[in-house]
Amino acid sequence: MLIRSKVIVTLLWLLSVGMAWGQAGATLAEEYYKAGEFEKAANEYTKLLKTEVTWTKLSRYVYSLQKSNKAEEANKYLRKQQRSDEANRAYYELLIGQTATQQGDTTLAKTQYTAALQSSKSTVAKLEKIATAFNEAGETRWAIRALESARELGKDPTAYSEDLMGLYRATGQTEKTIEEIITTSKQAEKKETVLAALQGFINTKDEPIVEKALYTRIQQEPNELAYNELLIWYFVQKQKFSRALLQEKATDKRLKLNGSRVYELGMLAMNNKEYKVAAESFEYVTVTYPQGQLYPFARRLVINAREEQVKNTYPVDKGEIRKLISDYQRMLQEIGTNVKTLEALRSTANLYGNYLDSKDTALTVLDLAIDLGKTDKNFVDRCKLDKGDIYLLKGEPWESTLLYSQVEKSQKEELLGYEAKLKNAKLHYYKGSFAVAKDLLDVLKLATSREIANDAEQLSLLIIDNTGMDSTEAAMREYASIDLLLFQNKTDEAVAALNGMLKKYAEHTIVDEVLWLRANTFMKQGKNNEALEDLKKIVASYPYDILGDDAMFTQGKIFEDRLKDKQAAMDAYQKVLTQYPGSIYGAEARKRFRMLRGDTVN
Repeated sequence: MLIRSKVIVTLLWLLSVGMAWGQAGATLAEEYYKAGEFEKAANEYTKLLKTEVTWTKLSRYVYSLQKSNKAEEANKYLRKQQRSDEANRAYYELLIGQTATQQGDTTLAKTQYTAALQSSKSTVAKLEKIATAFNEAGETRWAIRALESARELGKDPTAYSEDLMGLYRATGQTEKTIEEIITTSKQAEKKETVLAALQGFINTKDEPIVEKALYTRIQQEPNELAYNELLIWYFVQKQKFSRALLQEKATDKRLKLNGSRVYELGMLAMNNKEYKVAAESFEYVTVTYPQGQLYPFARRLVINAREEQVKNTYPVDKGEIRKLISDYQRMLQEIGTNVKTLEALRSTANLYGNYLDSKDTALTVLDLAIDLGKTDKNFVDRCKLDKGDIYLLKGEPWESTLLYSQVEKSQKEELLGYEAKLKNAKLHYYKGSFAVAKDLLDVLKLATSREIANDAEQLSLLIIDNTGMDSTEAAMREYASIDLLLFQNKTDEAVAALNGMLKKYAEHTIVDEVLWLRANTFMKQGKNNEALEDLKKIVASYPYDILGDDAMFTQGKIFEDRLKDKQAAMDAYQKVLTQYPGSIYGAEARKRFRMLRGDTVN
């Protein structure tokens, strides 16, 4: 027993020594190879190949011999091993073919590559190894053949899809590349890889291939959700929300998804201001799944989307506003007033107060909403801010400031608190208390919300630029009072007052601000050409004042969103980028310009 134990220990020691030598030998061979000392490298690889044959060792050994002017020795070695080493025959055939390629003998090369592929077809593992070897040898098309054979042998039509995606692209096989990208999409964990790869074909001459391939694959495998997701993603990238909706509806009906994906598309369309598609999406959910969990939310959102559509069409149609209120009321009667529908009450109140001049009705509805939602502090505070706005519309600023201050105290260091503080600052500004307003605005410049901080910065600059020039600050007070008229939706009175200011203060620094306010008022009235005229005056007469980039960017938006003049919009956005390189509108102008030009925008 003792003798046997000694034998085992000795064998283990010899094995460990052998492994250590093998690792050391491999490292030494690699060092010589990388240093360009090929003769020494060849000697080391000779030793290593006696214990184990791998593609790396073998290919480097042959290359080292060739670089040591021993090409004939390398050829003899390969021919000999090809006959005697059955297990690694494919490697030797590949290397013989590679040598033939180097010598310009394409016929022999093809024969040997074919032989290498044939020698590997007995197992999937061998085909995978020879594919790797072909790829490392720079024979990409033969690597593709090996993987295609492995896929066929393994009877898995999705195997190696990501590898083949890269290989097809490297060899310029666009259609096959796109096919493999689509195939790879079935692997959920590869989603980001797939989207990044497919993005490279959008807005190129090959883009039609993408859409065609997706439709074909969906017809072949209608129950494969990944393909539908890709097609919908493609439509969204192209801003084709209506086509995305058609596809989502078809997918929903076929796979019985309870409207969840259509609902998500509706939310995406809302965020992209595609209100018509958003409304259609939510309406589909309400009609198709009246008993579903999403119904109460979709029921409110379909009206909300239509509301946004109406409010963003100038001039606002009061008849459409009344229809929206009726829709909200019918919804509340149908579903009842509860936590899921409280926002509908807020919307109804704001429509009454802001668009129909029914301020008392608006306050009554808001009081009802506060009573029903009293357990939700944030909701109650939002309603209080709404009430403050309605009282300001009524010309009762003291009631407004009381409500704003309540929310400030309730929501300290929260977004709603900052919003309330901004409303209080504007209230002081409207009243002509510019010093108090500026103190509040200076605090708000540090607000966590970029939007609130920007609003505070702009109003603060307006006050600084236009006060202190005369003892009465008359022009600024007059301007602030007109701003209040606009808040109260008294646009005709505001325009008349602005016209008077332009005559009265023709030489005052406030002129560009007056033009800017009048341009925005014209926009509210749907007078796009008049608005453009004022914006052009600002750019022409005050190009480097604070409103120069605002005026140029707003021109672009009018051309793009209202007049549908693509070229004029692109020209305006390009001027924002070139004439105002430091503008806060730079990123948005670049994005809009690229979308209009047809670029891919992430």
